[in-house]
Amino acid sequence: MAGDRIEAATMVMAAAATGGTVHLDNITAADFSDSLTRALAEAGIIRADDPSGGVRMHLYGQLQALEAATGPHPGLPTDTAPQLAAMLTRAEGTSLIGERVYPRRDTHVQGLPSFGAEITATGPILRVRGPARLHGAEVEGADIRAVTALLIAAFAADGTSTIREMFHLRRGYGYLLPNLATLGAEITTIPGGP
Repeated sequence: MAGDRIEAATMVMAAAATGGTVHLDNITAADFSDSLTRALAEAGIIRADDPSGGVRMHLYGQLQALEAATGPHPGLPTDTAPQLAAMLTRAEGTSLIGERVYPRRDTHVQGLPSFGAEITATGPILRVRGPARLHGAEVEGADIRAVTALLIAAFAADGTSTIREMFHLRRGYGYLLPNLATLGAEITTIPGGP
């Protein structure tokens, strides 16, 4: 894949939520903030620089719960917190994610329980308990990050899911859906529909 650091992080979290591996072309370790790299490592995601270019990231064992908080650069990017929460629904234990940049960035919290996730928001703190056995659901995304988190949950879920308001992805992701398809995701979009 080629793309920006948020799309790359989303690909990594989608792969990890499904127990997979991803190779990111045109991305280097430097493209990930130290805080994001630490959070992914704490969850059990190992990074290996590819001598031919790019980065390979894979899950080592079972996803593990973690505690993290967003912050201004070089902190954990706030634009990755919803995806992180979706990934952590599959992690062993209870995770806490603090949102220090946009305290009300929790629109994904409403949709994730439809998949069977145990997630709650108390002010700017999200609590995610896992691993949840996720199942297909019909949900609606309120914004770009909520849609992205719901996509990750749908990929990790058994069965088929329908996500409405997918148009939000056009605001910030140029190639996310085709790139996710390269990981094996089966995605059907309906023009003018969900």
